Amino acid sequence: METLRLYDFLPSGNGYKIRLLLSQMGIPYERIEVNILKGESRTPEFLSKNPNGKIPVLEVEPGKYLTESNAILAYLSEYTEFLPYDRFLKAQVLQWLFFEQYSHEPYIATSRFWISILGKAKEYQAALAQKQEPGYAALRVMENHLQSRLYFVGDRYTIADIALFAYTHVADEGGFDLSRFPAIQKWIERIKAQPGYISITYQPMPLEAEFC
Repeated sequence: METLRLYDFLPSGNGYKIRLLLSQMGIPYERIEVNILKGESRTPEFLSKNPNGKIPVLEVEPGKYLTESNAILAYLSEYTEFLPYDRFLKAQVLQWLFFEQYSHEPYIATSRFWISILGKAKEYQAALAQKQEPGYAALRVMENHLQSRLYFVGDRYTIADIALFAYTHVADEGGFDLSRFPAIQKWIERIKAQPGYISITYQPMPLEAEFC
């Protein structure tokens, strides 16, 4: 089996989704840092891998690339415990993946990027204010769903949880107060207790070091 290569930016929640799943599946991979703040995702070399100029990118075999974090999650988790076999449950997982990208990430992740990664809260003050209401609306949807459930789909841990966890657990870095959401807070602790859990700042050991 070819070694997977993950083109990634360490602070990225979208990249973290992939790192977390790979860790929990016990799959070794090579991580290649792409500093998006320095324009490294806009070079001709990177654009040949993803013309959209975004990370993460997973090289599944030499010259074969997969982009979009939730698509990568679905690819890696197929036929595993992280993605249900049942058609309806699988569709529910996809439902939450779409929710995360359309109703959650544009508000919570973008706010975090402006405040905690770019450090430009003042410059983006007006835009940040506009992100608050829809961001909290997404958190309320999650809170209501989790009040009677342990996880998002079928009361089992799936890539739906991974996708939503990535930016939710650091939502405070984007100016969102999670103390209002006790069910989400309990869910976050359940995720952190999962086998193979790693933090968003974790960097895997280089592959060559694993065999020294």
